[in-house]
Amino acid sequence: MLRFFTAGESHGEALVGTISGLPAGIVVDQAFVDRELWRRQQGYGRGGRMKIESDRAHFLSGVRHGKTIGSPIAILLENKDWKNWQEALPVEAGDPAKHKTVKSPRPGHADLAGALKYDFPDARYVLERASARESAARTAVGALAKLFLRELGIEVLSHVLSVGGTLITDADVAWERLVELAKKDDILLNCADAESEQRMKAEVDAVLKTGDTVGGVFEVVAHNVPPGLGTFAQWDERLDTQLAAAVMSLQAVKAVEIGSGVTAAVSAGSGVHDAIRYEKQRAGFTGFARSSNHAGGIEGGVSNGEDVLVRGYLKPISTLRRPLESVDFATREPVKAAYERSDVCVVPAAGVAGEAMVALTLARAALEKFGGDSIGETKRNFHGYLEQLKRF
Repeated sequence: MLRFFTAGESHGEALVGTISGLPAGIVVDQAFVDRELWRRQQGYGRGGRMKIESDRAHFLSGVRHGKTIGSPIAILLENKDWKNWQEALPVEAGDPAKHKTVKSPRPGHADLAGALKYDFPDARYVLERASARESAARTAVGALAKLFLRELGIEVLSHVLSVGGTLITDADVAWERLVELAKKDDILLNCADAESEQRMKAEVDAVLKTGDTVGGVFEVVAHNVPPGLGTFAQWDERLDTQLAAAVMSLQAVKAVEIGSGVTAAVSAGSGVHDAIRYEKQRAGFTGFARSSNHAGGIEGGVSNGEDVLVRGYLKPISTLRRPLESVDFATREPVKAAYERSDVCVVPAAGVAGEAMVALTLARAALEKFGGDSIGETKRNFHGYLEQLKRF
């Protein structure tokens, strides 16, 4: 079974990601993994932290001579900002006078709930782990899941559908356009439409001037996913269940949509269900084809051969330069919420982290179906299944 974990704090010495269950023999492209980490750091509206960090994956185990060896893989990401926090967050007891407390919880953040749960006198330790900095570790292990999926011809990318109240003019974006976006070295807001992207930039500029923040919607697209991943047999084995949980787990995501789920809820069935036709000579997994993809590539908890579409709805970042009302932890008196260096808009970065979570979920589903201790064995099983589909 494919499993992954992350460890580390936002201003700690490092982040660590571990993943186990990947077959042996997958080529680990260091440049690709580092490129994924770079993509997560991009986007208009990012804060000063991105000027400090330049994430690079350091493989500690599970990879030898450039390939996975079947054992758990551990990846270390150095926090360059650690040098500024060693005295404030030492592992040993340290000097309490140098501890940087978070004296008033920020509305919308984990500060208050976490302090109550763990009986902390301030929110410093809550902030350190709840921070979206953790998603860098997920991006690293997600890059390995992407490399595995590539062996099966499956690719995963994302794009931004909206920032604040500005929506992309046409959300039906061709896969080839997403590939072009991912290759860019000057990522603005990762929107497929240049005109819409400029209007989104204006939204970021507006909240920047007022000390506010802005959220938005990203869409993750998994391309060339075969039918048959996931199952309707049990509630927790449904592919859409797993994808929704995976994307919802990302910091600041407050809603998840599969395909046109939100629109479907207020539409007639005739307008949202994807009509089926059959073309014997059709290129694809089977001769069955769809006239649309409102289902987002999943029906009854099972992938149906269309692109898998998952949207993450991102709330505005909780840390505001013009803080909201809060309460002092010590005195219980009304004060302004704490402020720490933060971003204004992270929708493109959240999309990259979303790609990682979708890739990890699909990789687990693929391994559950096809198995294999080596990538050669997995691919033999996979190609045998494709032949079965062609005979259907």
